[in-house]
Amino acid sequence: MPENPPNDDRFAGPAGDTPAAQAPSSRRAAREARQSPPTAAQDLPMQRPAPLPATESRAPESSARLSEAASRPSATATAPRPSSGTAAPIEALFEEQARNAPAASARHERDRRKSRIAAWTVFAVILALLGGLVVGGFWVWNTYEDQIRAVMGWEEPKDYEAGIAEGEATLTIVSGDTGADISRTLFDAGVTKTSDAFYSYLIDSGQNPSFVPGVFTLQQKMTSEAALEAIMDPANKQENTAQLREGLTVAQSVERIAEGVGLPLEDVQAAVEDPSAYGVDETSLEGWLFPATYTFDPDVTAEQVIQRMVDRTTEALDAAGVPEDRRHEILTIASIIEKEARFEKDFYKVSRVIQNRLDPSNAETNGLLQMDSTAQYFFSDREGGTSSRAEELADDNPWNTYVHTGLPVGPIANPGELAIKAAMEPEDGPWLYFVTVNLETGETVFTNTISEHEAAVEQWRAWCADNPDGGC
Repeated sequence: MPENPPNDDRFAGPAGDTPAAQAPSSRRAAREARQSPPTAAQDLPMQRPAPLPATESRAPESSARLSEAASRPSATATAPRPSSGTAAPIEALFEEQARNAPAASARHERDRRKSRIAAWTVFAVILALLGGLVVGGFWVWNTYEDQIRAVMGWEEPKDYEAGIAEGEATLTIVSGDTGADISRTLFDAGVTKTSDAFYSYLIDSGQNPSFVPGVFTLQQKMTSEAALEAIMDPANKQENTAQLREGLTVAQSVERIAEGVGLPLEDVQAAVEDPSAYGVDETSLEGWLFPATYTFDPDVTAEQVIQRMVDRTTEALDAAGVPEDRRHEILTIASIIEKEARFEKDFYKVSRVIQNRLDPSNAETNGLLQMDSTAQYFFSDREGGTSSRAEELADDNPWNTYVHTGLPVGPIANPGELAIKAAMEPEDGPWLYFVTVNLETGETVFTNTISEHEAAVEQWRAWCADNPDGGC
């Protein structure tokens, strides 16, 4: 007779717990309990056993097979099924995203890197454009400053303002000096602001004073009016004092010595005739009268004055480390530098140009220095300038480096300490040419080739055309 146990026989006890404390109510229930999954697999899906046929009698072998099957673990109990049909596609999607994540990250990093490179490139271009504008602006200003100031009404005053004079300066006036000569000397001494300030003041004020030769004590940064008052005041005239500036020749120096110290000009001229009297093994004392301001006792002789100046030159040569056997060479080079350069930085560059032109491997200038100062030296009426006359360039005197290769036969002026040092320590550079393109400011352009030099010469010619009284 079939037995149908009630439904609650299979679900006694709390959810998820095995009803071990409750005994089966029938043999059929016992068989079902033996066939149920082990209680240890709590997390596996519960498997309901298939219902048995509703018959009471079974063959003995069938019962044995059922008992053997119950004793073996159920395959469905140990291998859980997917809970739904969408689980596999979702997991595959996550796996694909995980595989694609590094590639996406790499692309993102490449895009960021490209963006950074593009940003820096744009920034560099902007900087280059701004830099070009700044450099171009500086070039235009440096080249056409005077014209720009004239057009815009920005001309700087030629004179210093009153009340800012400071320090001390000395001025040497020799017989025959004109207002224009003194104007330039005042500017070189740092007294006036521009080279023509004093001369312009004399013209504008209608004055033509008689200047007394001698050495005068002034200040730096004076107005032209104040400088004139100081020159005309006898209290400012120094007695027994000689001032020699850099770049003077022996012939120019003897006049200043005689005027300043109060010696007869003939005595000073005779004192410089014999260089050997002062230990100088040369045919001339050119380059040996050191530029400085000297004060002597009232009873000093001309020979004592010259000896002191020669000794001062020897001190400067020794201080610069000039070997005794190179004194003539260095004084010659230094004298050219003194005449050609105005600013300290240019002294060392001019020295390099001289060395580059003396280099035997230089095929462009063929050993010719071509310095205007050397071409002008032989002509006594020349104080110095930037352009030489045709007769000066062609004259076959031993100082003319347009005609003769190498250094001139000897110094062409008295060099100072800076020029001597520059002759010993030329700056490194390839320059073969230079030209002063603005005589007022002293701006000098150094170049390597003849074409570059010719372009700089055109700048100088343009300046001369705009400044007919500039000294060209």
